[in-house]
Amino acid sequence: MIPSDLFLRDATITDLDSIVAIYNANIPQNVATGDTDAITVESRRQWFADHGPDTYPLWVLVTEHKQIVGWLGFQRFYGRPAYHRTAELSIYLDPLWHHRGLGQYLLKTAIAKAPQLGLKTLLGYIFAHNQPSIRLFQRHGFEQWGLLPKVAELGGQERDLLILGLRLTTSQ
Repeated sequence: MIPSDLFLRDATITDLDSIVAIYNANIPQNVATGDTDAITVESRRQWFADHGPDTYPLWVLVTEHKQIVGWLGFQRFYGRPAYHRTAELSIYLDPLWHHRGLGQYLLKTAIAKAPQLGLKTLLGYIFAHNQPSIRLFQRHGFEQWGLLPKVAELGGQERDLLILGLRLTTSQ
Protein backbone atom coordinates (compact mmCIF):
# COMPACT_ATOMS: atom_id res chain seq x y z
CA MET A 1 0.00 0.00 0.00
CA ILE A 2 1.34 3.43 -0.86
CA PRO A 3 0.44 6.70 0.82
CA SER A 4 -2.76 8.20 -0.56
CA ASP A 5 -0.87 11.27 -1.77
CA LEU A 6 1.12 9.16 -4.29
CA PHE A 7 -0.02 7.62 -7.56
CA LEU A 8 1.52 5.44 -10.23
CA ARG A 9 1.27 6.21 -13.94
CA ASP A 10 2.97 5.49 -17.25
CA ALA A 11 5.99 7.71 -17.81
CA THR A 12 5.94 10.35 -20.53
CA ILE A 13 8.90 11.88 -22.30
CA THR A 14 8.52 14.98 -20.11
CA ASP A 15 9.33 12.75 -17.11
CA LEU A 16 12.73 11.74 -18.49
CA ASP A 17 14.61 14.55 -16.68
CA SER A 18 13.24 13.35 -13.33
CA ILE A 19 13.85 9.68 -14.15
CA VAL A 20 17.49 10.43 -14.98
CA ALA A 21 17.90 12.62 -11.89
CA ILE A 22 16.65 9.82 -9.62
CA TYR A 23 18.93 7.32 -11.34
CA ASN A 24 21.92 9.66 -11.00
CA ALA A 25 21.14 10.28 -7.32
CA ASN A 26 21.62 6.54 -6.71
CA ILE A 27 25.03 6.27 -8.41
CA PRO A 28 27.24 7.60 -5.55
CA GLN A 29 26.14 4.85 -3.13
CA ASN A 30 27.76 2.18 -5.38
CA VAL A 31 24.89 -0.18 -4.59
CA ALA A 32 22.16 -0.04 -7.22
CA THR A 33 23.79 0.53 -10.59
CA GLY A 34 26.94 -0.30 -12.49
CA ASP A 35 27.21 3.26 -13.74
CA THR A 36 29.93 5.17 -11.95
CA ASP A 37 29.32 8.59 -13.54
CA ALA A 38 26.11 10.49 -14.05
CA ILE A 39 24.20 9.74 -17.23
CA THR A 40 22.50 12.31 -19.44
CA VAL A 41 18.92 12.68 -20.53
CA GLU A 42 20.09 12.51 -24.14
CA SER A 43 21.79 9.15 -23.52
CA ARG A 44 18.47 7.72 -22.26
CA ARG A 45 16.16 8.83 -25.09
CA GLN A 46 16.39 5.52 -26.98
CA TRP A 47 16.07 3.58 -23.73
CA PHE A 48 12.89 5.55 -23.04
CA ALA A 49 11.59 4.87 -26.55
CA ASP A 50 12.11 1.13 -26.02
CA HIS A 51 9.38 1.18 -23.36
CA GLY A 52 5.66 1.14 -24.00
CA PRO A 53 2.62 0.76 -21.77
CA ASP A 54 1.51 -2.46 -23.47
CA THR A 55 4.91 -4.13 -23.87
CA TYR A 56 7.69 -3.03 -21.55
CA PRO A 57 6.18 -0.29 -19.37
CA LEU A 58 8.03 2.47 -17.61
CA TRP A 59 6.12 3.75 -14.60
CA VAL A 60 6.67 6.78 -12.41
CA LEU A 61 5.54 7.22 -8.83
CA VAL A 62 4.27 10.77 -8.38
CA THR A 63 3.24 12.93 -5.40
CA GLU A 64 0.08 15.02 -5.38
CA HIS A 65 2.40 17.98 -6.11
CA LYS A 66 3.56 16.23 -9.32
CA GLN A 67 7.02 15.39 -7.97
CA ILE A 68 8.37 12.09 -9.30
CA VAL A 69 9.85 10.13 -6.39
CA GLY A 70 10.57 6.80 -8.05
CA TRP A 71 10.22 4.68 -11.14
CA LEU A 72 10.04 1.09 -12.31
CA GLY A 73 10.97 -0.13 -15.76
CA PHE A 74 10.44 -3.43 -17.55
CA GLN A 75 13.32 -4.10 -19.96
CA ARG A 76 13.70 -6.61 -22.73
CA PHE A 77 15.86 -9.51 -21.70
CA TYR A 78 18.77 -10.33 -23.97
CA GLY A 79 17.26 -8.60 -27.03
CA ARG A 80 16.40 -11.73 -29.00
CA PRO A 81 12.89 -12.86 -29.98
CA ALA A 82 12.99 -16.16 -28.10
CA TYR A 83 13.09 -14.24 -24.80
CA HIS A 84 10.02 -12.07 -25.45
CA ARG A 85 8.16 -13.53 -22.44
CA THR A 86 10.95 -12.51 -20.03
CA ALA A 87 11.66 -9.04 -18.65
CA GLU A 88 14.23 -7.52 -16.36
CA LEU A 89 12.89 -5.15 -13.72
CA SER A 90 14.61 -1.99 -12.52
CA ILE A 91 13.41 0.01 -9.54
CA TYR A 92 14.88 3.36 -8.53
CA LEU A 93 13.67 5.68 -5.78
CA ASP A 94 14.70 9.20 -4.87
CA PRO A 95 17.05 8.60 -1.90
CA LEU A 96 14.84 10.86 0.25
CA TRP A 97 12.00 8.38 -0.34
CA HIS A 98 13.85 5.16 0.57
CA HIS A 99 12.55 2.93 3.39
CA ARG A 100 8.89 3.86 2.97
CA GLY A 101 7.63 0.68 1.32
CA LEU A 102 7.58 2.21 -2.16
CA GLY A 103 9.89 -0.40 -3.67
CA GLN A 104 7.62 -3.12 -2.32
CA TYR A 105 4.59 -1.42 -3.83
CA LEU A 106 6.30 -1.04 -7.23
CA LEU A 107 7.53 -4.65 -7.30
CA LYS A 108 4.18 -6.07 -6.19
CA THR A 109 2.40 -4.03 -8.87
CA ALA A 110 4.88 -5.17 -11.56
CA ILE A 111 4.38 -8.83 -10.64
CA ALA A 112 0.61 -8.43 -10.82
CA LYS A 113 0.75 -6.63 -14.20
CA ALA A 114 3.32 -8.92 -15.86
CA PRO A 115 0.89 -11.65 -17.04
CA GLN A 116 -1.27 -9.00 -18.76
CA LEU A 117 1.88 -7.97 -20.65
CA GLY A 118 2.38 -11.55 -21.83
CA LEU A 119 5.35 -12.08 -19.51
CA LYS A 120 6.09 -15.41 -17.84
CA THR A 121 9.44 -14.70 -16.21
CA LEU A 122 10.79 -11.68 -14.34
CA LEU A 123 14.44 -11.06 -13.54
CA GLY A 124 16.36 -8.77 -11.26
CA TYR A 125 20.08 -8.12 -11.55
CA ILE A 126 21.22 -7.03 -8.09
CA PHE A 127 24.67 -6.52 -6.61
CA ALA A 128 25.27 -9.07 -3.84
CA HIS A 129 26.07 -6.31 -1.33
CA ASN A 130 22.68 -4.64 -1.96
CA GLN A 131 20.94 -6.59 0.79
CA PRO A 132 17.82 -4.38 0.99
CA SER A 133 17.02 -5.01 -2.69
CA ILE A 134 17.78 -8.71 -2.42
CA ARG A 135 15.43 -9.01 0.56
CA LEU A 136 12.75 -7.04 -1.30
CA PHE A 137 12.83 -9.35 -4.31
CA GLN A 138 13.04 -12.50 -2.20
CA ARG A 139 10.00 -11.42 -0.14
CA HIS A 140 8.09 -11.43 -3.41
CA GLY A 141 9.14 -14.94 -4.43
CA PHE A 142 12.28 -14.26 -6.45
CA GLU A 143 15.02 -16.85 -6.07
CA GLN A 144 18.71 -16.71 -6.85
CA TRP A 145 19.18 -18.17 -10.32
CA GLY A 146 22.73 -17.08 -10.91
CA LEU A 147 25.88 -15.56 -9.50
CA LEU A 148 28.44 -13.64 -11.50
CA PRO A 149 31.39 -13.35 -9.10
CA LYS A 150 33.48 -10.18 -9.06
CA VAL A 151 32.18 -8.89 -12.41
CA ALA A 152 31.90 -5.26 -11.31
CA GLU A 153 34.22 -2.77 -9.69
CA LEU A 154 32.46 -0.16 -7.58
CA GLY A 155 34.15 2.23 -5.21
CA GLY A 156 37.45 0.40 -5.67
CA GLN A 157 35.98 -2.98 -4.71
CA GLU A 158 35.15 -5.97 -6.87
CA ARG A 159 31.48 -6.87 -6.55
CA ASP A 160 29.35 -9.92 -7.31
CA LEU A 161 26.16 -9.67 -9.32
CA LEU A 162 23.19 -11.88 -8.47
CA ILE A 163 20.51 -12.87 -10.94
CA LEU A 164 17.19 -13.25 -9.17
CA GLY A 165 14.27 -14.78 -11.04
CA LEU A 166 10.57 -15.34 -10.65
CA ARG A 167 8.58 -17.70 -12.81
CA LEU A 168 5.01 -16.44 -12.91
CA THR A 169 2.07 -18.78 -12.57
CA THR A 170 -1.62 -18.26 -13.19
CA SER A 171 -2.17 -17.97 -9.42
CA GLN A 172 -0.11 -14.76 -9.17
